[in-house]
Amino acid sequence: MADARPFTAFNFLVELLLDGESKPLCNAGFSACDGLEMTMQPKTYQEGGNNATQFHRAGPLGYGTLTLKRGMTDSLDLWTWFSRFSNGEYALRATGVVVLLSADRRNEQARFVLTRCLPVKLRAPSLSAQDGLLAIEELQIAYERLRLETP
Repeated sequence: MADARPFTAFNFLVELLLDGESKPLCNAGFSACDGLEMTMQPKTYQEGGNNATQFHRAGPLGYGTLTLKRGMTDSLDLWTWFSRFSNGEYALRATGVVVLLSADRRNEQARFVLTRCLPVKLRAPSLSAQDGLLAIEELQIAYERLRLETP
C-alpha cells in the first residue's frame, strides 16, 4: 500500500547561485521556507448599461518574498552577498531553487525556480557559544519570476 503522505512541507533544499557563477552561493540548511507565491491582479471591465455583469481580463503578475527561517551554515557567504548590495553592487542577482523532496528524501517531487533574486532582509539570532556554526534567524529574498518544474 502506498504511503498516504508522499510529500511533506519540511523536506526541501534551497540553493542560491549568483548570476554567472557555477558554484552555489553557500551551503546552508533552513528549517522553514515560505513565500513561494504568484498573484495576478485581474482587470475588471463593465459593459455600458449592463450593471449585472463584470468582465475580468488578465492583469499584471506579482510575486512574493521568499522567507527562509532558522538556518545554519559554516560560511559567511550570505552575509557577504547582502553586504555587497548595501555597498552598491546591485548587479549581484542570484537564481534561487527550492526543491521539494519525497518523504524519504530520495526523490525530487517539484522544483521552484526563482529568478533575479535580491536579498532584502538578513537577521541574526540571539548569539550562543554552543558550536562553530553561523546561525541565520531569517533571510528574505525578493524575486522577479517564479516557475514550477516537475520531474
